[in-house]
Amino acid sequence: MKKVDYTLYFITNSDGYDEETFLNKVKGACLGGATIVQLREKNKSTLEYYELALKVKNITDAYNIPLIIDDRIDIAMAVGCGVHLGNEDMPISQARKIMGEDCIIGATAKTVEVAKKAEADGADYLGCGAIYPTKTHVKTKITSVETLNDICAAVNIPVCAIGGLNKDNLSVLEKSPIQGVCVVSAIMDADDTKKVAEELKKSIQKIVA
Repeated sequence: MKKVDYTLYFITNSDGYDEETFLNKVKGACLGGATIVQLREKNKSTLEYYELALKVKNITDAYNIPLIIDDRIDIAMAVGCGVHLGNEDMPISQARKIMGEDCIIGATAKTVEVAKKAEADGADYLGCGAIYPTKTHVKTKITSVETLNDICAAVNIPVCAIGGLNKDNLSVLEKSPIQGVCVVSAIMDADDTKKVAEELKKSIQKIVA
């Protein structure tokens, strides 16, 4: 199993921000203690996504933080980083064949059955949620903490909770054997992403396995 710290898994959302502001927010999150960063872009062209990924990777590399690309294996391979795949993306088993054993591949899982298959197919970690409703433009379905815990018990790879989580509602996860928490709006909406990331990391470290 790859040694990756999933404690504070920061997922970006560039909607409504100019590039400089967006990159500064990413840098602030990294300074504040984000342990892994996912670049999520649903509406950019391939060229736009690629060029932004290069700029974000320059930041994450400077802080020795892994970068994950949402959905797009081509972008991930082009910039040399990991990928996160949803149920409508390329099968994990095929992605593993293409990207090799050293690449971080994450998967979305909302049921024990899907989680087990993702692990068997070669996923390194799972994102499970949404625990709460989210403000992102991603299709979400509420996942109970009970289901989250069942998924954690069913697999031997790290599981990260996702969906509307912030420092004020993390208590719902206190008895969950997760290894990380994914946040989007909690950081992206903050004026001071460094400060918020610091606060979030401290709160998450109290509950992660």
